[in-house]
Amino acid sequence: MPASLPPEEFARRRRALMNMMGEDSIAVLPAAEQALRNRDSEYRYRQDSDFYYLSAFPEPEAVLCLIPGRPEGEFVMFCRPRDKTLEIWNGRRSGPQGAIDDYGVDQAFLIEELDTRLPQLLQGRGKVYCAMGARPGFDRRLLDAVQGLRARARAGVHAPGEFLMLDHLLHDLRLFKSAEEIRLMRKAAAISVQAHKRAMRACRAGLYEYELEAEIMHEFMRQGCVAAAYNSIVGAGANACILHYVENRDRLQEGDLVLIDAGAEYESYAADITRTFPVNGRFSAAQRDLYEVVLQAQQAAMAQIYPGAHWNDAHDAAVRVITTGLRDLGLLRGELDELIASEAYRAYYMHRTGHWLGMDVHDVGDYKVDEQWRQLEPGMVLTVEPGLYIAPDAEVDAHWRGIGIRIEDDVLLTRQGHEVLTAGAPKGVQEIEDWMRGAG
Repeated sequence: MPASLPPEEFARRRRALMNMMGEDSIAVLPAAEQALRNRDSEYRYRQDSDFYYLSAFPEPEAVLCLIPGRPEGEFVMFCRPRDKTLEIWNGRRSGPQGAIDDYGVDQAFLIEELDTRLPQLLQGRGKVYCAMGARPGFDRRLLDAVQGLRARARAGVHAPGEFLMLDHLLHDLRLFKSAEEIRLMRKAAAISVQAHKRAMRACRAGLYEYELEAEIMHEFMRQGCVAAAYNSIVGAGANACILHYVENRDRLQEGDLVLIDAGAEYESYAADITRTFPVNGRFSAAQRDLYEVVLQAQQAAMAQIYPGAHWNDAHDAAVRVITTGLRDLGLLRGELDELIASEAYRAYYMHRTGHWLGMDVHDVGDYKVDEQWRQLEPGMVLTVEPGLYIAPDAEVDAHWRGIGIRIEDDVLLTRQGHEVLTAGAPKGVQEIEDWMRGAG
């Protein structure tokens, strides 16, 4: 089934990439492999993001080639044949003709013809762009095709002489979101906001973490998302101090906080929100004090998100606020600049303040250019997510132990500054408490 984005969007992407590649080149990219879940049961298929970005083609067992200036067609696809029997069991297939009719492919062949036809497509091209190392088995097939051409050099066959990483060009394109992509990301964010609000309202002592995850997933799927963008984290009490906790099996206890890090994937685009709130709807004094530090750190980081700022500026701002707050609360002792220089804060704040966001939740794009932190530009989307994690065995006063807090939002760079796509999810202390008791 064709994507919700217009065909012109994918054609524009392919043209932009081929312009960067140059005419003496070819890009070759395989689809994601089907993954086995157990025995003969497979995970729900999700196309490789790079492959989908260029083609919208959603099926496995496919290879796309982009060949600038090729008279017979620049966009070539290898894919599975139509098969009436297999389609009864496993779902519809496009087949070569469907790839042409529905996905803008210029020429399409059966995947069984790849090893025969790929050398013909490579011949006469000087550079091969590929995702070398991502799929070793496919790398071997591609190298074999090139080696076969080189063996015929005395017959006048010209083989490619240079392999280049496709990532460098393609991922820079993906870093800048188009208006159509932003539309989908706003939708993913709006769905995710509703899911977090629903979980807050449903929360109470005695439930299990997986019951809150169920509330989240119900809202995702009710609004057209077939899956979460990543494994949802629902960590209550000390579980919130495990950064990538995904077991989600424990009971919610009176007096604890619960941290939910969950985002919807809508039409292949991700949202990524974290909210931390009290199980019983009321922050304790210690919880509130730490929470306010994290919230102020996020606000300071947000102030550094604008065109022309550098990637690391937001992190630096968050670190300064967190270190100041930890010192004011007595969890750190010493002179502020020395504590920052020695990274003393990392005992309680050990991750970065954000990452790129797009088709992948940790999306592609370089964070440094020429060894300098990258400047932020309109069209980029990133997360801002400071946190504090006081381990249950930390050598601090008992009332701090076992508290984990993270606050995360999705932020779009605009010409004027930035737009917080996930602003609708409550995050102020009073705002959260009001929402959880049914106000608003």
